[in-house]
Amino acid sequence: MGTRAIIVLLVGLALTSVHLADAQQQVKVHKIGWLSLGSAASANIGSFLREFRKLGYVEGENIAIEYRFADGELERLPDLVAELVRLRVEVIVAAGGTPAILAAKNATSAIPIVFPAVSDPVALGIVASLARPGGNITGLTIRVPDFSGKRLELLKEVVPRARRVAVLGQEANAANALDFKEMQPAASALGLELHQIKVRRSNDLESAFSKMTGRVRSTALLLQSATLFLITEK
Repeated sequence: MGTRAIIVLLVGLALTSVHLADAQQQVKVHKIGWLSLGSAASANIGSFLREFRKLGYVEGENIAIEYRFADGELERLPDLVAELVRLRVEVIVAAGGTPAILAAKNATSAIPIVFPAVSDPVALGIVASLARPGGNITGLTIRVPDFSGKRLELLKEVVPRARRVAVLGQEANAANALDFKEMQPAASALGLELHQIKVRRSNDLESAFSKMTGRVRSTALLLQSATLFLITEK
């Protein structure tokens, strides 16, 4: 089963739980909140809606989705998720990276929250443990031991002369910070000097690349996983 199918199934189960708990009111239209750090253009919502349809949920018929996109601006997330809480959505899909998941978690302990795959939900403070996550949050993990180190090994194979590596990540992204920390043992073993460069929004990219080629004098670039780097213009 694909990742999107699993996430949709989890959302469907959350809606079913709400419906059974509130059966006497005969709720016909379920309200879903969609929270993303990215943009609408990069969300690929169509595939999720197709999976919802397989479960019998059709937007405009028995589900209504409130979309909230931060367009890469981290500071907008708290206000966007607060809007979803005020609208009394039945479940929040935190589909746009770790910052969106944490913003949703900080906003409500009552509304079910479903998230797509993240690297390590325990280390990132999303759930208490994998065996007993507790709370109102569920989702998937793509935790792979030594994944960060393997990427550095591949980079070294591609660029054997690499010594100074710029690691480009997003500011205030807990997953990027954890990833950078986990790279250190492999970097030492490979003789690599890592330089972490953070950007907050797309407008910061030009100065970040100037820093790589200037003061840092990088010989290679490793791009971390962040929603900001996936945003496309409409």
